[in-house]
Amino acid sequence: MSRLFRALALVLLAASCGGGSGTAPNRLDNACSIVSERPEYLRAFRAVERKYGVPVHVQMATIYQESKFISDARPPYRYAAGVIPTGRISSAFGYSQALDGTWDEYLDQTGKRRARRDSIRDATDFMGWYMAETNRRLGIPLSDTRNQYLAYHEGRTGYTRGSYRNKAWLMRVAGEVDQRSTMYAAQLRSC
Repeated sequence: MSRLFRALALVLLAASCGGGSGTAPNRLDNACSIVSERPEYLRAFRAVERKYGVPVHVQMATIYQESKFISDARPPYRYAAGVIPTGRISSAFGYSQALDGTWDEYLDQTGKRRARRDSIRDATDFMGWYMAETNRRLGIPLSDTRNQYLAYHEGRTGYTRGSYRNKAWLMRVAGEVDQRSTMYAAQLRSC
């Protein structure tokens, strides 16, 4: 009986570690591979591009940075005394890592009461909505991956205040997101 119990425990452990809906595509450095493996992603990206004007490669690079294409991604826990979990760093969740308050604003403004952050279609629509509004309010072009990402990460108010300028790590990350966007754009032209 204990052998059966151990085998069942191993199966459950393996199932919880991957293979579920939260798993990422296999080759994250290849846009063609991502959209080939997950055609529903490309449908969602194209729908957002048509609706809001945000290029597919900008969406993909932002999602890569925010969640590595993991549908149920969450930020890490905070720990007291280095060992006692006291909660997550933020309320960010899903592909887009939308915060609770911003997600609620999106739901209110779009009327999409059933939208879920762990749905690629809903998460990309959120990103398109957010970036289009950033373009409208701040004038950042939808194709300007670097600055759209900075405004996405810091919030529009933070971006306007220039809070990112004091964060060398964030400036580096924004450059990486921009480079990935350029790479994805070139790859998508050859798919």
